[in-house]
Formats: sequence, structure tokens, C-alpha cells
Amino acid sequence: MTKSDRNAAMTAFLDAAGWGDAEHQPLPGDASTRRYVRLVKGAEMAMLMDAPASAEAPVCPPDADPDKRAALGYNAVARLAGSNLVAFAGLADALCERGFSAPTILASDIEHGFLLLEDLGDDLIARLLPGTLHEGTLYAKAVDVLAAIYRSSFPASVERDGQSWPLLRYDATALMAEADLFLDWFMDKHVGAGLDAAARDDWRSIWARAFERLDHCAPGLVLRDFHAENLIYLPERDGEAEIGLLDFQDALIGHPAYDLVSLLEDARRNVERKLAVPLKARFVAQAGIEDAAGFDAAYAVLGAQRNAKILGIFVRLAMRDGKQRYLDLLPRVARHFVADLQHPALMPLHMWVKSHAPQVFAEAHK
Repeated sequence: MTKSDRNAAMTAFLDAAGWGDAEHQPLPGDASTRRYVRLVKGAEMAMLMDAPASAEAPVCPPDADPDKRAALGYNAVARLAGSNLVAFAGLADALCERGFSAPTILASDIEHGFLLLEDLGDDLIARLLPGTLHEGTLYAKAVDVLAAIYRSSFPASVERDGQSWPLLRYDATALMAEADLFLDWFMDKHVGAGLDAAARDDWRSIWARAFERLDHCAPGLVLRDFHAENLIYLPERDGEAEIGLLDFQDALIGHPAYDLVSLLEDARRNVERKLAVPLKARFVAQAGIEDAAGFDAAYAVLGAQRNAKILGIFVRLAMRDGKQRYLDLLPRVARHFVADLQHPALMPLHMWVKSHAPQVFAEAHK
């Protein structure tokens, strides 16, 4: 579809939804291929999501084995939704039905890649801290939302406009592909230290054993990008609805520690240990986790996995996509990664990193 054709389709979509005469206020872009435009019509506001269907690699078929996923590309391997709007809209509906504050879908054109969303406002938790509101209070509310999501049941697939999107498992294939970004981008492209086949095989064997620690806890819905820049404070709402959810289209079924790591080991802002430790305990209690020690080990494994992934993704965003600002975030992410490695469950990985990737320790001290 040409740019003029897409603009025409967008105009037709907005006209049909009753927002054709609204003022357009484009929002700054993020790390995805989606584009957001705030629409203002008198005292009313809404949000347009523009997600061209051809903008990303194919997604993962539910029955695809690891080889087929590899052939389809990274989105299929890591089980990312890409620009599939059924994933976002269907999950938004499912979350709203369970009392959570995802944006209400006001209109949809799945074929052309447009959604009209409820505008939840600009009060991102990241913008309200520090100073505007008490950090511990806001983070406790966010933790309570995660615990409530974990306690909730979700269907095997979600639907929108007669189409369905499966909620697949956050399996070892996806976790490993994400961890490998550390090798392919941080080590190879950023550090300039490519690793031989033996070192890579050891890396994957160590992770495979570490991922076994994730099997000892009942799985739940994992939103995969739960942090202060994706959460909106909605004080006019009650309970778990007080925290608005913005980024969840890549959700899978997996270990509940993953989203807690995303929140407390934030790549973009510091969360002090004196706050993170009681918040972790709060989640364990509210989620009904009985094996606190096992959860702590899984938290360390997923923390290391997520931070290894982010180190690779931020380098990729800088080098491939020209978004150099992400390099400024590497030291914080490296500090999270190094801290995770101190857990006894990750001793083999710690030794591997000291031997093959010592540069990450230097990054952590910048």
C-alpha cells in the first residue's frame, strides 16, 4: 500500500468512526513500528494506533516447531505479535473484561491496521516520579496489578472482529532467542568480540539448565513490557484499575516473575533496592506463591535473561535503526545483569560471562 493509499484508508476509517474532523497530534515514536496519533474533537480525545500489516516479519503459527519458527524469522522465534492488531485489541478486551485498565477499543480496522483507542492520558508513572507522587505507593499499586493479573484466568486465545490470536507459552525457544541478542549485538557489534561455536554452545547449555527453574510455578499471563513508561496513573479509578496498561500485545503465558523483573529492574530509571526487595515480597504474598525461594531463583534467571536481551536490543536499535539514545541506557542494564548473576542459581552463567564477556562488567561500572 502506498503512502497516499494508506492515508486514504486512515481517513475512511476515522470518518466511519466519527472522528474524521478531529485535530491530529502525533506522539513521539518508540522502539516499535507502530505509530500513535492523539485525536482531539472538542472536549473529547482518543488515540489512533497505526500499525501497517507488512511492517514486520511473520508471527508464530501455534503449531510451528523451532525449525519452522527459525525459518519465519525473529518474530516467530520469540513469539512476538509484530503488527498484528488482533493481539492488541483482543488482549485489551480481555483485560478490560477482568477489570483492568487497558484502553477500550472504540473502533477497529484489522485489515488495514488501524485501531481507535480510549485515550488514558499522559500521566505515565515514569513522569510522575520522583516528586509528584510517592514512589513506593505507585509501585505497590503496580505490583498489586501484576498479582491480580496472575490470579486471573485467561482464555487460550483472544478474539477481535471475528479473528483470533493464541496466547502461546513463553517457551525455552523464545527465551533463548532473546538471550542470544546479547551475543549477536552487544558482544559482536558493540564490543567487537565475536564468540566461537564452543562458547556459544556452552552459553545455550547453561541457559537451558537455568530455564528448568521456571517449571516449578504455575504459569500466568505475562505482558512482557511492564514498566514505568508503559503504566498510566488513573487516580479517578479504583483498585487495580488505578493503573493503566499500555503495551501488552506480545503477551504470552509464562512465569510470573518476568513482569516483576520488568518493573523493578527498569532499563530507563533506577528502582532502589530498599524499595525493590519489599515489593518483590509483596508480589509473592499477593500472588499466592508458596515457594518463595524458588520464585527468587526464577526471578534471577528471568532478570538475567531479560537484561541480556535488552543489552542486545538497545545496541540493535542504535546501530541498525539509528536510535543512538539507547546506548546511554546500557550501563544501567549492565548493572542489572551483573546483579542478577550474583544469585547462586546463576553461578555457571556468572563464570561463563567472566570468561567470555568480561566487557559487560566494565559497562556496568560506567
